[in-house]
Amino acid sequence: MTPKQPNDSLVIKSELVLPNDTNTLNNLMGGRLMHLMDIVSAISAQKHANRIVVTASVDNISFGEPIALGNVVTLQAKVTRAFQTSMEVHIEVWAENIPKGTKFKSNEAFFTFVAMDDERKPVRIPELIPQTEEEKRLYDGALRRRQLRLILAGRMKPEDATELKNLFLS
Repeated sequence: MTPKQPNDSLVIKSELVLPNDTNTLNNLMGGRLMHLMDIVSAISAQKHANRIVVTASVDNISFGEPIALGNVVTLQAKVTRAFQTSMEVHIEVWAENIPKGTKFKSNEAFFTFVAMDDERKPVRIPELIPQTEEEKRLYDGALRRRQLRLILAGRMKPEDATELKNLFLS
């Protein structure tokens, strides 16, 4: 299996925030944003795996600044690390008020996906080789984030989380 680079999985999607997307304060509804984040990150994971993928977990999504009616919301996602059958995808959400010329980062999150074969069983995926310093930083942190996810899900004992122990004991 040929290794891939993070940019091979890059997905960028922009949408105009319309009235049907907003809450009573005229801001983008959180559920609508989470829906967009799941779609963009799933496409990124599919590009890496060349397979159908399913969402396995979503890390904390904190809503920083509200995204207003009429803003353009841009989501950018790419795979940060590939494990055997799963991969972590980092998503950044930007909002832009084009008439005012302002742009800000609203939030970011990590989603985890599992690649599936035709029988809906997990299947091996290509290795990821980071290129830039930022990609290497995200790659290095992915194992710690994965171990934390597995502990919180009850699928790993804390004492088996070697990367987390190294973080606190070294």
